Amino acid sequence: MVKSAVEEIIKSLDLRKEIEIAAPPAVTFEAILTELGPGSVMPDGTAFPMVIEPWPGGRWFRDLGNKSGHLWGHVQVIKPPTLLEISGPMFMSYPAINFVQYRLTESNGGTHLQLTHQALGHIAADVFEGVHGGWEHGLNRVREIAESRV
Repeated sequence: MVKSAVEEIIKSLDLRKEIEIAAPPAVTFEAILTELGPGSVMPDGTAFPMVIEPWPGGRWFRDLGNKSGHLWGHVQVIKPPTLLEISGPMFMSYPAINFVQYRLTESNGGTHLQLTHQALGHIAADVFEGVHGGWEHGLNRVREIAESRV
């Protein structure tokens, strides 16, 4: 039997953030992979066990050990050191699809990094409230990691 619920509204999210980083694109690109993987930490400094497989089709997931965790997405495009795109459910445990793009360009001896996060689906209200701070934290971590390597 199929049950029908109150009609859900499909929502969309379109977030764009930019940051200047005092490190070359190659260093910044590696810093992105670190932040999305073994260097991922919560805003309070707690380690957040993420894995990124940096190749087309590679997984991006939260590794909870013992073959458990959460798939966040798959690498859709990877062109070091200028472009990384990931698509998948991200941190949303409901019907939604997400697209995240990191675009890097050389700028004044450093890197201009543009992040795009677009989503479509049954997006919970708290996502709209928290996503800006989450990406802000991630971009600041990328800058911190990259600038510490030059």
